[in-house]
Amino acid sequence: MADELNVQPNNAGYAKTKAFWGYQQAAPLASVILSTLLVTLFRSKLHGHCNCSFSRSAVNANAGAKTVVSNIIMASTVLVTLLFLMPLFHYTPNLILAAIIITAVIGLIDYQSAIRLWKVDKLDFLACLSSFLGVLMISVPIGWGFSFKILLHVTRPNTGVLGNIPGTQIYQNVNRYREAKRVPSFAILGIEAPIYFANSTYLQERYDVNSLMLKVQVGNASQVVETHVFCCRILRWIREEEDWLAANNGSSLRCVIIDMTAVTGIDTSGLAMMKDLKRMLEKRSLQLVLANPGGSVTEKLHQSNILESFGLEGVYLTIDEAVADISSSWKSQP
Repeated sequence: MADELNVQPNNAGYAKTKAFWGYQQAAPLASVILSTLLVTLFRSKLHGHCNCSFSRSAVNANAGAKTVVSNIIMASTVLVTLLFLMPLFHYTPNLILAAIIITAVIGLIDYQSAIRLWKVDKLDFLACLSSFLGVLMISVPIGWGFSFKILLHVTRPNTGVLGNIPGTQIYQNVNRYREAKRVPSFAILGIEAPIYFANSTYLQERYDVNSLMLKVQVGNASQVVETHVFCCRILRWIREEEDWLAANNGSSLRCVIIDMTAVTGIDTSGLAMMKDLKRMLEKRSLQLVLANPGGSVTEKLHQSNILESFGLEGVYLTIDEAVADISSSWKSQP
């Protein structure tokens, strides 16, 4: 035993060298194993999301769950079922199991939204129906592909701030025409594409949540509009116009005009964005006006009851007519 103790210190350097070389050989192998593990995990997640059932949150919400205690109850129920009730399901026919699944899932189908899509936009309804049938009869990716193929018209619309060319009734993008001048107290915005789900997301991005929430406060400090849900890019333009008007001519922004000349179509996502935009501008005491909406756009605005909320003074044939009429109404006010 003593001899072994005397030999061990002499072998310490050899042991360190052996451990170092062992680490050098194992490190690349560990890296390869880790990379393979990550790739396998990614594939399993992708395959699982395309073939698994509805999420637990959707089922809980449909069952009326309100708090996270539902997760505890659900986990306990599953545990008891797996431990004690599985023999009861062993001899259950597949038809009965299928009926149970269909009964649980049927409540997750929002047929009222499908009816609303049919009334407002037949193209949206066609996309919804094709996606539903594709997922039901073929697979989830094929169903997504059907709806995506039908509605893939536009992705990023051309947008900008419009100004008046002096001596004319023409309004053009201030970044493209140096002669175009902004109209005091007005923010004139142009959208040069149909407003669909694909570009309504683009219109809802790039905003400063903190500064915007401070500007839409109503009454006391605790009453704040939930701008993080429906805040859109248009509000960022409005904030920039307010800063520009305050810095250049000292006037305050009072009216927002959206040029709808190039908007040839609008779907339910665009209608929802327009409704929420009007609501938020009213909270800021700003008037929202639509200029020259097309026939199909006007029809959908009417079918969704959004056009009635604008009234007679909220829709004009041209931008110049809107600016002249609203300016004269301001002058007539005491």
